[in-house]
Amino acid sequence: MNLALPTGRTLRRHKTLLLLFLAIFILLFFLLYNQFAGVGDLPTPWEISMRDSVDAFRNWTVMNRATHPMFTIFFDPLGDFINGMLVLVENVLLWLPWVVVAATVYYLGWKAAGHKIALLCTAGLVYMGLVGLWDESMETLALMVVSVLLSLVMGIPLGILAAGNDRFAGAIRPVLDFMQTIPAFVYLIPILLFFSVGPVAGVIPTVIYAMPPAIRLTNLGIRQVNVEAVEVAGAFGSTRWQTLYKVQLPLAMPSIMMGVNQTIMMALGIVVIAALVGAGGLGDAVLKPMQRIQVGRALEAGLAIVFMAVILDRISAGFGHREYRSMPGNGNRRWNLPAGLAQNRIGQWVKTGWQTLITDIHPFVPRVAIVAVFLVLGILIALFGDLREFPTTWNLQLYRPVDATVIWMRDNLFQIGDLPIGTGPFSDFIVLQLLNPLRALLRDILPWPAVILAVAILAWATAGRRLALLSVAGLVLIGFMGMWDHSMDTLSQVLIAVVISLVIALPVGILAGRNDTVEALLRPLMDFLQTIPPFVYLVPVIMLFNVGRVPGIAASVLYALPPGIRLTSLGIRQVAGETVEAARAFGSTPRQTLFKVQLPLAMPSIMMGINQTIMMVLAMVIIAGLVGGGALGLEAVEGLARSGQKGDLGEGLQAGLAIGILAIILDRITQVMAQKQSEN
Repeated sequence: MNLALPTGRTLRRHKTLLLLFLAIFILLFFLLYNQFAGVGDLPTPWEISMRDSVDAFRNWTVMNRATHPMFTIFFDPLGDFINGMLVLVENVLLWLPWVVVAATVYYLGWKAAGHKIALLCTAGLVYMGLVGLWDESMETLALMVVSVLLSLVMGIPLGILAAGNDRFAGAIRPVLDFMQTIPAFVYLIPILLFFSVGPVAGVIPTVIYAMPPAIRLTNLGIRQVNVEAVEVAGAFGSTRWQTLYKVQLPLAMPSIMMGVNQTIMMALGIVVIAALVGAGGLGDAVLKPMQRIQVGRALEAGLAIVFMAVILDRISAGFGHREYRSMPGNGNRRWNLPAGLAQNRIGQWVKTGWQTLITDIHPFVPRVAIVAVFLVLGILIALFGDLREFPTTWNLQLYRPVDATVIWMRDNLFQIGDLPIGTGPFSDFIVLQLLNPLRALLRDILPWPAVILAVAILAWATAGRRLALLSVAGLVLIGFMGMWDHSMDTLSQVLIAVVISLVIALPVGILAGRNDTVEALLRPLMDFLQTIPPFVYLVPVIMLFNVGRVPGIAASVLYALPPGIRLTSLGIRQVAGETVEAARAFGSTPRQTLFKVQLPLAMPSIMMGINQTIMMVLAMVIIAGLVGGGALGLEAVEGLARSGQKGDLGEGLQAGLAIGILAIILDRITQVMAQKQSEN
């Protein structure tokens, strides 16, 4: 009799099943024990409050800010320097005539991506003036300029250092993971302990949150430079610095520019949220109307933020594509003549003149054009008066029809006729059938030890003992801080939003991965959804659902759909065509090919999409505290809003730590799942 030894995969499967049965047994045991012994609530004496400690530290900072070296030598000079930069940039932007700013944006858009993008960017800028938000837009732009500049000044050198030193790269990787895992909202809370409320308190967390892409993509770009090119430079006597500046950095420039683009977009996302700590600008123009349920005003400011995002994204991405096109071998089709034109004598003359134009005359054209544009603008200002302020007679009162639409939707879409259809029944279904039962299960029915053990077993089965211990320590800390009920409420919202997102994203991503037409139709929509800062998603959903947990769920789903759809589609498309053809040759139906070939091979990319979906949902559910989402988001928002009152900042800091712990646990578990799928 031939006995086959179990393979490693079989052993892992048996281990997973054993752990699953163990988790079910423990849950049932604690469920029954809870019914008879009542251990569901964390003992009150175990709770460790940070309120008094944070209040004491805040009072100490107030009393010692003028004398302690920590402030006089470091924090105050740093704050003064950043504030000086902000004031300078903001004053310049507000001093410049609006037509000069518009012309500059048009020129940058044209140089980056052509006239269509230039017109789009200029139209977006003009919209900001038409809705009366020109000054607020310049304030946000000043915050963006300073934040991105500081992020790049620190991020690019650190990326270069990481590319040349493996030990430093390994040491900085977990730090970058932590910086990107923690939701942006959390960074605002501890900053208030060291910097007073104001724009500086918005710049510091923005720099922290936006720096990792610059470091990572600079490091990646330099490491991807062809080794032969570096060796040739060394063979010709180039020093290490000459090789870096003349070979590695130019060849890595496309990746670096992509890092610049990502830094800009991440900075814009948190600069808007920074309005909670007094940063002002467009974020404040959205936040205050949302708090007053003035949907029209909030939508006007939200669209201004969207246009700001589009302008910065298209221009920075356009310059990144230009760097790629200018690299050897990639071609620059902008200056190529049509092939048929060069086949006759007249075409040869045109080609010769064209080459002369772009090699001899073209380098001077942009400078001449800039001088001419500003000369014309100066003449217009002299002839027709001061064009510095955006004309007040040019106004677009978008809020009036929007408010009327909101009233109509409230009256007609809450329930359509006598049918159980409408925003009201849908909201009731989400709350009564999904959110409330899951929250009751996690918070009230299951005792806290059962939840902790279940998460520990899942982490152990996924990544081993270290992650299990980290998960236990993190959840116990949440309980000690008195944030257990709020955390379970937040976790229930995250799980529901993730399930809804995946139910939509996975089928749509599979369809897009197998159909080029669907992929082409979805691409602009996905670009638009990924360009919008997360803060803005809350505006349209409150038009349909007013305030509460459901708008947070709806906004989370919209925000999380793009990565789920795109990574699922990417995974399907990356499956080798020969593999699919072989499956069809053996008689597999399209359904069999999908479920037995494409989906298993695409699983690493799909799991990464699930990871990104979870993290984006968690970030948005927290922001949804601004519109009544409750739980940890509301605690953090109230802690920021009433940071001067006793205990509130400490409460907000505890909520922020709980958010960070949940984010780290969920991120690590799903990342390891994705890595195991790629290894298999």
